[in-house]
Amino acid sequence: MDTITAIMTRRSVRTFTDEDVSDALLEQLLRAGMQAPSAGNAQPWEFVVLRERALLEEVAKINEYAAFAPKAALGILVCANLTLEKFPGYWVEDTAAAVQNILLAAHSLSLGAVWTGVYPTENRVTAMRALIHAPEHIIPMGLIIVGHPKAVPAPVDRFNKDRIHTNTW
Repeated sequence: MDTITAIMTRRSVRTFTDEDVSDALLEQLLRAGMQAPSAGNAQPWEFVVLRERALLEEVAKINEYAAFAPKAALGILVCANLTLEKFPGYWVEDTAAAVQNILLAAHSLSLGAVWTGVYPTENRVTAMRALIHAPEHIIPMGLIIVGHPKAVPAPVDRFNKDRIHTNTW
């Protein structure tokens, strides 16, 4: 799948089959995440793969918008490692770019995925950090739920020329 097609047809998927996601596919997703651009090429990300059903059930309790997590093959928790930052505060953009790369890679591999927010909701950050036993310098940013889709929503054209400004507002 070419890049433009992937961007224009990727949709959030929240229903999954029982089929597992292979380690080979998972590695491709993680490699895609690690190819993201980052401020100063700091690459301040860490990834926690959640495959255990009990952990995915806890995720659903932590974040109501991830209620479907236990029915997915896995979750990828994208975290920031503050000790790796070159430019403090840019970890948000850096990890968001990694998430987007993973979402696009999942789509191109015919997997379904959805980004569920963790940061900046403090109770989610605290609960996810506790769930994975992360130290204080690790900030859980977002959880990507991944699996083989039961159904893929139709593409939506979101282009809105009213949101485009040239040179001035």
